Amino acid sequence: MAQPSGRSPIIYIDLHLVHEVTSPQLSTACEFPEERCGKPARTVATVDHNIPTEPRGTPITDLIAAKQIAALQANCKEFGVRLFDMDSAEQGIVHVIGPELGLTQPGMTIVCGDSHTSTHGAFGALAFGIGTSEVEHVLATQCLAQQKPKTMKIDVRGTLGGGRDREGSGAWIIGQIGTDGASGHVIEYAGEAVRGLSMEGRMTLCNMSIEAGARAGMVAPDETTFAYVKGKRLLRGVASGRRQSNTGAAWPAMKVRRLIAWWRSMRRSFLRL
Repeated sequence: MAQPSGRSPIIYIDLHLVHEVTSPQLSTACEFPEERCGKPARTVATVDHNIPTEPRGTPITDLIAAKQIAALQANCKEFGVRLFDMDSAEQGIVHVIGPELGLTQPGMTIVCGDSHTSTHGAFGALAFGIGTSEVEHVLATQCLAQQKPKTMKIDVRGTLGGGRDREGSGAWIIGQIGTDGASGHVIEYAGEAVRGLSMEGRMTLCNMSIEAGARAGMVAPDETTFAYVKGKRLLRGVASGRRQSNTGAAWPAMKVRRLIAWWRSMRRSFLRL
């Protein structure tokens, strides 16, 4: 269907990540009965921006931080949003726990009120940071109006030497194109040097896309991606729409085969947004 002139395309958001700084939008978006969170199972929250570095259980003396954390806890409880709180074993940096818990998967659209959401692009997901009003819109509708971005492919050939991996590879690329060289673009990182990176290395590379002015960074999923994701056993409620407990049960073999076959098919049309 043709897009009406002057209107932005509407995309569905598979995974919305929330932290204590973007918590107030929960109560705003879900203020009225008809505007309760559209898909609470597709929103996951954690505390990571303003929590103290002292051992767990240490009182929070920063009043603003304490208020933000309390607001997140109350909002998640009221609106049925899954929260990895300070006393949770799964609590961590919002851009890290998604991959660690198997929530981040190839082909997803992922957003969070933080520019470095591009980290998840390492899995072949379209992941980007959004602003305050957009957070509210996703919470209420699970959709987002977005203009089609420009695209850029960066093909890194050869091998990375001299410790030039992870941060080094990203810094080297930024040195070549400049800190605004990818402004308004989604970058696809390709080439044998990128393929040689671990998933952690790819996550760091995609994370640093923002430092080049990009909207997001992506790496097409491959066998390294599939092996990493297959190793994540549960907490897949976002994908299924159901809350699941962290029992460590293995994925059903048939589901794994079907998912990987679909993920492999993405390579043929990757980054044709």
